[in-house]
Amino acid sequence: MEEAQQLTRWEGYVDWRNRPALKGRHGGMLAASFVLVVEILENLAYLANASNLVLYLSENMHLSPSKSANNVTIFMGTAFLLALLGGFLSDAFLTTYHIYLISAVVEFLGLIILTVQARSASLRPPECNPANIPCQEVDGGKAAMLFLGLYLVALGVGGIKGSLPPHGAEQFNEASPQGRKQRSTFFNYFVFCLSCGALIAVTLVVWIEDNKGWEWGFGISTIAILLSIPIFLAGSSFYRNKIPSGSPLTTICKVLVAALINACTCKSPSNAIVNMSTSPSYPAETGKEAEEGTDKATEFNPQPPTESLKFLNRALVNKPVHPVLECTVQQVEEVKIVIKILPIFGCTIMLNCCLAQLSTFSVQQAATMNTKVGSMKVPPASLPVFPVLFIMILAPVYDHVIIPFARKVTKSEMGITHLQRIGIGLVLSIIAMAVAAFVEIKRKRVATDSGLLDSASPLPITFFWIALQYLFLGSADLFTLAGLLEFFFTEAPTSMRSLATSLSFASLAMGYYLSTVIVSIVNDVTDHSGNKPWLSGSTINHYHLEKFYWLLCVLSALNFLHYLFWAIPYKYRSTRANE
Repeated sequence: MEEAQQLTRWEGYVDWRNRPALKGRHGGMLAASFVLVVEILENLAYLANASNLVLYLSENMHLSPSKSANNVTIFMGTAFLLALLGGFLSDAFLTTYHIYLISAVVEFLGLIILTVQARSASLRPPECNPANIPCQEVDGGKAAMLFLGLYLVALGVGGIKGSLPPHGAEQFNEASPQGRKQRSTFFNYFVFCLSCGALIAVTLVVWIEDNKGWEWGFGISTIAILLSIPIFLAGSSFYRNKIPSGSPLTTICKVLVAALINACTCKSPSNAIVNMSTSPSYPAETGKEAEEGTDKATEFNPQPPTESLKFLNRALVNKPVHPVLECTVQQVEEVKIVIKILPIFGCTIMLNCCLAQLSTFSVQQAATMNTKVGSMKVPPASLPVFPVLFIMILAPVYDHVIIPFARKVTKSEMGITHLQRIGIGLVLSIIAMAVAAFVEIKRKRVATDSGLLDSASPLPITFFWIALQYLFLGSADLFTLAGLLEFFFTEAPTSMRSLATSLSFASLAMGYYLSTVIVSIVNDVTDHSGNKPWLSGSTINHYHLEKFYWLLCVLSALNFLHYLFWAIPYKYRSTRANE
């Protein structure tokens, strides 16, 4: 009896050989642990180059500083936006298992191209010399090779970001409290492992690139992504893979179009509910029922649609204008869920705009300060070590100390809800921008008092002051990213989970783009006001960077109020199901 119960099938899941996944054999923390190890190698391979790529483009490919910066921004933004493609394909056509493998191979091919080009001088523009001024910018076939390699990497990274987190989260049984707690732990340690890869990337690999050559840096990334493939495959016999259920975008478009057409053709707005309740052709199977494979009778006893977003209920009629537009209650409710989580996604873009400052102005600030620790001089580009280390310390503390304490105090399963966690991250980003403004005021005061405003000499102030804003933003990133990943995965319909989870990385990309837009707008507005542009000058000492940070602080505070408007009335799926 017990043995038969252990071998019960997971409904809606298969193993790597496309056979039914079995309880007691597939899924669980062991399966997810392979994903965590792979994430270390995957993020190492990506960040090892992305964090230092601007130097490679300017020094080796002879692009101008502005072109180098723009190309890096576009590359990173494209990689994160392509996570949406990876998530979509995982939900619609292939399993997360197959999308990861395909994406890893694509990234591997891109890194091989970059490694070969960095290794061979004939594939790069000639080195600069006094008789060859200005330097020859990469062009023609060499430029094509460079950007082919870069965007194959971006495509691979996007596919991995869109498939790997949901693949790990799919290993847990959300029907049990233990499974849900393990899934929450997985997301915390996913961010922890992401930070482990980042730590190796921004320290060891960046040092090797600067001191041994870029072919070594690209080579290490190539080996890292190659190693991740057999490690991922080693867990194949333990994985349970969700069966793709068709294009989620098709469902969303179908419901929206059907609701719009029926709103124009139906005179009575209540027809949808009346017709739905008398029609046996609309199954209302929920995600949990599909997973557990129980209570199949509910498929033929549909519940009426919820009262929220009533407009979409118009999609439920007996005779749609075309059979393609026939919708079920489940499909309508799934689209409602997607619409409700989109404002939460929008409210996190501002936080990622603040995070973008860590790789731009904060590094330039640190470059003007005393970066010595004892007799060792720390490169300003290694400053991301501070938030990475803090995340690696805070993630286990959060999971093993803060959450258990919160569960005891609140007497709830989650302890701290996903939206509360995201909210904490948004508050920390506001504090970080305020701290950044105060630190910049102090830094410029030291520069003025020391008479070093126009000097390239290091200021008599330690760069550890900059570390303060890194720590706050690092904490904000931990709370928000892990909270977003779990929130989107948990709240999204089962058929759209990979696509929804990839919104976390799309938010990061849009934050980078928004930062560029805000900087341009600020300079244009302050320039036309008759004053000197805030973010312009011969050196950063002449920038009004403190005003820019105060602006980001105010915008972040307004964004937090906007977030509260959507988060406070939000009802989780489990709450809605009980109503």
